[in-house]
Amino acid sequence: MKQTVILALAMSTLLGACQYKSVNAPALSARDAEYIALVPKFDHQITHLPYEIVDPTGQSPGTIVVDTKEKYLYYVLPNKKAIRYGVATGDEAFGWTGEAVVARKAEWPRWTPPAEMIARWPHLAPRAGGMEGGPDNPLGARALYLYQNGRDTLYRIHGTNEPETIGRSASSGCIRMRNIDVIDLFNRVPSGTKVIVT
Repeated sequence: MKQTVILALAMSTLLGACQYKSVNAPALSARDAEYIALVPKFDHQITHLPYEIVDPTGQSPGTIVVDTKEKYLYYVLPNKKAIRYGVATGDEAFGWTGEAVVARKAEWPRWTPPAEMIARWPHLAPRAGGMEGGPDNPLGARALYLYQNGRDTLYRIHGTNEPETIGRSASSGCIRMRNIDVIDLFNRVPSGTKVIVT
C-alpha cells in the first residue's frame, strides 16, 4: 500500500514537472471535416498529441525544429515555450537533415511523386502526372514546402493518409504529421519561417 502511494506521488510530481499543456484543436472548414473523417483513425495517436512544453531547442520564437531521432516537431513560441507535435520522418535510407525555409503553403495539396520515387517504387507510375488533394492523397490536409537558397528541396512538412506511421521512420524524407496537427501548424506558420531538421 505504501509503495503504491509513493509511486503515485512520484508520478504526479514527475508529470507536474513536465508542465505540459494541451493544444486546442484548430477550427476546421467543412471540406477539412469531410476529408479528415475519411482518413483512418489509429490507437497510437494518444502518445503523439500536441502539447505546449518548455522549449528544448534553444531556437528563436517562430522557428520550426524537427528532431528526426525522437520523432517530434517543435514550433518555438515566445517565453521559452514550444508546441511539440508527433511526426513520422524519413527512414534511414531516405532521411534528410538541414536548414530550410517555408517558401510556400498549400491546403489539400496536389501530389506529384518525384522521378526518383517512381524509379524506386514503380507502382507509383500512374501518379506521375500528379494526384489532386483529398483524403487519399499522401500529402494530407496541408503542406509546407521547404526551400534552400531559393530552390525547392522536394521535402515537405505535410499531413498524411497513413496516420499509423506517426512516431516512426516511414517516409521518403518528408516530415508527416496527423492532418489535424498540420492544420494547426499551417495556421500558425507564415511563409519565410525557418526550419531546422536535425
